[in-house]
Amino acid sequence: MRIGIDATPVLLRSAGVKTWIWHWVENLRRAAGVDDVVESFPSIGLTTRLVHEGSVLGPLATWVHLGLLYAVNAPGNVLLDRLARPFDVVHLSNQVRRLPRGTRVTATVHDMTCWLMPELHTAANVKADREFAERVLKQADRLIAVSENTRRDAMRLLDLPPEKIEVIYSGVADAFFDAKPRESRRPYVLFVGTIEPRKNVETLLDAWAQLKPSLREEFELLVAGPEGWGAERTMARLRAIPEGVRYLGYVSEQELPSLTAGATVFVYPSLYEGFGFPVAQAMAARVPAITSNLSSLPEVAAAGSVLVDPRSAEELHRGLELLLTSPELRRKLARDGYRQAQEFRWETCARKSLAFFHGLR
Repeated sequence: MRIGIDATPVLLRSAGVKTWIWHWVENLRRAAGVDDVVESFPSIGLTTRLVHEGSVLGPLATWVHLGLLYAVNAPGNVLLDRLARPFDVVHLSNQVRRLPRGTRVTATVHDMTCWLMPELHTAANVKADREFAERVLKQADRLIAVSENTRRDAMRLLDLPPEKIEVIYSGVADAFFDAKPRESRRPYVLFVGTIEPRKNVETLLDAWAQLKPSLREEFELLVAGPEGWGAERTMARLRAIPEGVRYLGYVSEQELPSLTAGATVFVYPSLYEGFGFPVAQAMAARVPAITSNLSSLPEVAAAGSVLVDPRSAEELHRGLELLLTSPELRRKLARDGYRQAQEFRWETCARKSLAFFHGLR
């Protein structure tokens, strides 16, 4: 079977979707049978490296591929049809705005925040996601959802039939399962994510400030992630260096496993996640987590975390205090979380995805 993967998110500044498509393509190729061919556009090879702050390709190659993306989205242009013709199925990203003719088409539903919480996105993102849903998600032959919660939200909000969407969990890179803790001057609590309203760092800072001074002296809160949209107030607070808080900025994919494994507690009070890579990565690194009791996060975290209402600084504060003062509970959650993380192996995701594609025949 010839499978074409639209991988254009690797040309853009992106976090979760870029991580997903990068590892997904790599593992699809590893899992492919002798009669399977998996090709991506642009090609993701062994010589390229996953970075989130920009394109994985050089400037010239990036502009050439972005120009082609612009061309295939142009009304009346038959280039997409020609590019798709050699494949039995084409899997589209959210950068493509129409379906190619003459081949089967699939796509992935990553989350539904632009419908459920449009105020947490730019107007341009909301418009783009809704356009993608109307022109691709509703018209595609079948869809992958990265969690059961995302599947249910997509069915309800887009009026999609249940048989059209299959849940295939995302994966966690092997580096997190094998990570060795990095050295640190003192124990730390870790948050990883883009600094934007949906990640809810403001409430985390409020909860941290409520901790007993003795805990803030013993533990440090490390905030890792690039500045996103609507982050001016949060960034001002981080740059003011609150007591016991250190802002690390963007942390590379290569450094992230050891940083995660070195944390005493991982905290992630996001207001909505389609899957929640950071929590799954923390569990794979044997780190107990505190995360939100909303969206897909209880489904992904299961017994490996303490669940809290992310809108309540008081509840988040109590969760932090509970874990920071309970070594035995931390050990239990770390064990349970590591077992749960076995569900999120990329090789499993790739195997199920290939079966999904073969099911279109």
